[in-house]
Amino acid sequence: MKAASLFIIAIFSFVSSSAQYKTIPVFTSGTEGHKSYRIPAIISLPNGEILAFAEGRVHGAGDFGDINIVMKRSTDKGKTWSALQYVAEFDTLQCGNPAPVVDVTDPAFPNGRIFLFYNTGNNHEGEVRKGKGYKQVWYKTSTDGGRTWAEPTDITLQVHRLNYPQADAAYNFKEDWRTYANTPGHAMQFQKGKYKGRIFVAANHSAGGPQKQAMDYDAHGFYTDDHGKTFHLGASLNVPGSNESTAAELSNDRLMMNSRNQKGDIRQRIVSISSDGGATWDTSYFDKSLPDPVCEASILIIGKRKEKNILAFCNAADEKRRDNLTLRISFNDGLSWTKSFVLDKAENVKDNAAYSDIVKISGREVGVLYEKNNYAQIVFTIVKWK
Repeated sequence: MKAASLFIIAIFSFVSSSAQYKTIPVFTSGTEGHKSYRIPAIISLPNGEILAFAEGRVHGAGDFGDINIVMKRSTDKGKTWSALQYVAEFDTLQCGNPAPVVDVTDPAFPNGRIFLFYNTGNNHEGEVRKGKGYKQVWYKTSTDGGRTWAEPTDITLQVHRLNYPQADAAYNFKEDWRTYANTPGHAMQFQKGKYKGRIFVAANHSAGGPQKQAMDYDAHGFYTDDHGKTFHLGASLNVPGSNESTAAELSNDRLMMNSRNQKGDIRQRIVSISSDGGATWDTSYFDKSLPDPVCEASILIIGKRKEKNILAFCNAADEKRRDNLTLRISFNDGLSWTKSFVLDKAENVKDNAAYSDIVKISGREVGVLYEKNNYAQIVFTIVKWK
């Protein structure tokens, strides 16, 4: 593991986006040891600090290669950000899909403990789908706000159905899962009710050989009820083509998972509801009010009204291309989206916005960390939604 960079505050001037929202660069491609930064994830800590994660791609923008998980910190609600800190790596191979979450319910860690879930891989995704390589699932923890991290824990055998190279015959599952990826974006923890304390990580996998229209993909999730001691694999959606996913707690002990449709035949988000904390799924449907160009999205609880959770949802809300980054607010557990804020709509196709993640800043504000300018930057902006 590379040594963590010194905590040096880098102050950036505000740069206006194409919309009314001003953005602050957090990760800029071609700087701090990486030619490209992609796949943003963001969380807030109990003390109010914000941690922004990304994949630092050493040699270029490709999804496979020498890729590290890197992090920056803000102590002033995103106005300034620290220098780069290395968090996880896999030698010169792929280490990505950061999915952080803060466990605030473990009595052994009253100040909270950060979990960072991530994946490693030894070949391109297309080759892994053919059975030529494999993906692993890991997590790291931090008890000092992300300044130092424990050694990684491999949980692949608990949450991935594959012929794992280190497994004995007992782990040769009938389901031939191949590629595997966390959300990407933040993971989540139930804050109240029957499943309080459960950490749930939305994920997806491919099963068997490649199929047309990405029919070999399916979304699923995994979870822990004992603060990372053991993990359980939830049911798959059984929606062929469901892919990158994000999840949030609903009222009445329910869970919503929101997924990308890799098939691309219907350019809308797939919404799935679970009444048992993500172990199984009651229903899945396409949400006509959430257009999507086959891209990632993020969802987060930001408050409560009349016993219903207030949700924030962000994605590139365009059916044709990755653009028109839009934040939506729901006051009724995602049944409808009452408020809408266009954060970034490009006049030039090369200035598009793509992947994003959301963090709660206050009772009236959310922060959005997102890819901008054709993946040249990952930037941060604050939206007053109330």
